[in-house]
Amino acid sequence: MDSLVTWTKVVYALHAFSLLTGIIGTATVVGAFLTGWPSIIAVVLNYVKRSEARGTWLDSHFRWQIRTFWFGLLWMALCGAFIVATLGIGLLFVWLPITLVGLWFVYRIVRGWVTLADRRPMYV
Repeated sequence: MDSLVTWTKVVYALHAFSLLTGIIGTATVVGAFLTGWPSIIAVVLNYVKRSEARGTWLDSHFRWQIRTFWFGLLWMALCGAFIVATLGIGLLFVWLPITLVGLWFVYRIVRGWVTLADRRPMYV
């Protein structure tokens, strides 16, 4: 069980590294999270170890991390569809939802990591 806790911490750390790359780098938080290698590796690691966590309190953390990535990708796809549907005019307004998705990523990673540190499952 301790190795799975460590594994889960590593995944949160990879996601947090992607967020920091977006915050202090030239990329956006959302762009760094969805396309940065640390987050992509983190999602792959989630899927690799997910079966070992099934039935434990850590299963909720794996689900939380996976959903964070895929729902963020969904929100960004919807932003892209909005830009296309408005023939580019939506580009003037898309910064707001992108900012909100970025804040949502930060919230999800911080909340998950804090809950993991307390050795509690995520209640979604």
